[in-house]
Amino acid sequence: MRLSQFPLRTTKETPADAEIASHQLMLRAGMIRKLASGIYTWAPLGLRVLRKVEAVVREEMNRAGAIELLMPSIQPRELWEETGRWEKFGGQLLKIKDRKDADYCYGPTHEEVVTDFARNELSSYRQLPLNLYQIQTKFRDEIRPRFGVMRAREFLMKDAYSFHLTDEDLVREYRNMHAAYSRIFTRLGLDFRAVLADSGAIGGDASQEFHVLADSGEDAIAFSTGSDYAANVETAQAAEPGPRPLPSEPMRKVDTPAQKTCEDVAALLGIALDRTVKSVAVMAGEHFVLALVRGDHAVNEIKLAKVAGLADYRLASEAEIAEYLGCEPGFLGPVKPRREIRVVADREVGAMADFVVGANQAGYHLAGVNWGRDLPEPETVADIRNVVDGDRAADGGQLRIVRGIEVGHIFQLGRKYAEALGATVLDENGKSAVLAMGCYGIGVSRIVAAAIEQNHDANGILWPEAMAPWTVAVCMINPKNDPAVADAAQTLLDELRQAGVDAVLDDRGLRPGAMFADIELIGIPHRVVVSERGLAAGTFEYRARAAENAENLDRETLVSRLIGKA
Repeated sequence: MRLSQFPLRTTKETPADAEIASHQLMLRAGMIRKLASGIYTWAPLGLRVLRKVEAVVREEMNRAGAIELLMPSIQPRELWEETGRWEKFGGQLLKIKDRKDADYCYGPTHEEVVTDFARNELSSYRQLPLNLYQIQTKFRDEIRPRFGVMRAREFLMKDAYSFHLTDEDLVREYRNMHAAYSRIFTRLGLDFRAVLADSGAIGGDASQEFHVLADSGEDAIAFSTGSDYAANVETAQAAEPGPRPLPSEPMRKVDTPAQKTCEDVAALLGIALDRTVKSVAVMAGEHFVLALVRGDHAVNEIKLAKVAGLADYRLASEAEIAEYLGCEPGFLGPVKPRREIRVVADREVGAMADFVVGANQAGYHLAGVNWGRDLPEPETVADIRNVVDGDRAADGGQLRIVRGIEVGHIFQLGRKYAEALGATVLDENGKSAVLAMGCYGIGVSRIVAAAIEQNHDANGILWPEAMAPWTVAVCMINPKNDPAVADAAQTLLDELRQAGVDAVLDDRGLRPGAMFADIELIGIPHRVVVSERGLAAGTFEYRARAAENAENLDRETLVSRLIGKA
């Protein structure tokens, strides 16, 4: 490959609408071009990287025993109505009509389609287990597409779906996919972590996310310093609190005329923030609920929704708060409400004594409050908060919070979709059995952006070698059009390619500074310079992309080193 024959167009300017490094560098390097909001053309350079990621994913899925198929991206409404997701999936589902006015959607995921395939193709337990996968374009109508291909509306995804007779076999395949995903991200040279996660809109019994660690990551991940425990903050749990201390203070009303936040109340009273309690008022159907967390903590909406009876809760209105508590927001508390309410206390709050809460009277709080003495024991005690950095972990270590970019997710779906669509087989006794399912997704195009977020510097991209558009760039400095320089560069290129090294020749005739800047921007891991001066000395200038300085190597040493990178 010669760059003089390749459509490479780089720029020095950073696009104004590109907020994060991967978006900026992919545009500057000419990897992608925006067509519409959240929709991008992958230019030849970007496609080379995308295809390399795709190849690793396909190889490891095949190695794990999965079988590839290809399903339609356009899906009929009837399938989605069978599972109840035509309306439930929300605004991300792009709905379209054909010329006969029939309803379809552009598939954001393929549970319905693959389950329909399975119910028509599988009839006996002897055909199980089966894991089917595809690498297919998806579309989710994001309300705010941003960050380039990181959160695009159209994206390339590998999605796999497994079918089983028993739950035990589903767990086996789930572990198999966990191992396959670990191999994929290791081969791609990414620093990643698998974390426990919430199943979200896909649903299911268990799930784990795979995150590429990067400071720009949208997701917060909690991991323990004492073990390999890791979880998305949506599901992460700290250790159980210790026993509740005995009361040591009388309950008393304190004047807090303008202090509506726990921080302001703690500052006024001269106490630690963790001695205050935050009250969050919600409605669960017709029931008024007060969710309590420590003043230095925040309610975790996903955890709260998993408390019995709170699946579809919403925040209470000011009118509802006034009706049940007789007070305005900012002074709310669980002591002596106007009407009967349900109290859901976080585990930490359930273990507190002598705490401070709102007095349900504007301008006042109550200090020295204790369970069982000043108010009834909470009806429900549950983990309903976000963990914070430094929390005690259940394994004895500490929880630390890092940022991550989700690039993969595996689910134990159970029988949710198979039951809805009637996907059954005959078991060994000739009885009908509903299939158990697993679902395993990888954001192929998102991996490209995530890798850049994790691997870049001021000069451009530093690709892991498995993902780089080319492994080696042979740069020709030939201002006098010396045939010897051109011949030497071509000979080196041919030798490297014959040895299996993915090499490219930069024969565009640019000045060295501009040529080297391009090679660094697009992130080619190894650069070799062929010049008249070097040939006279019997050497080639070699520099690894991440190295500070170049080396002058003889041909044998250079080729030996580069072939080792093949």
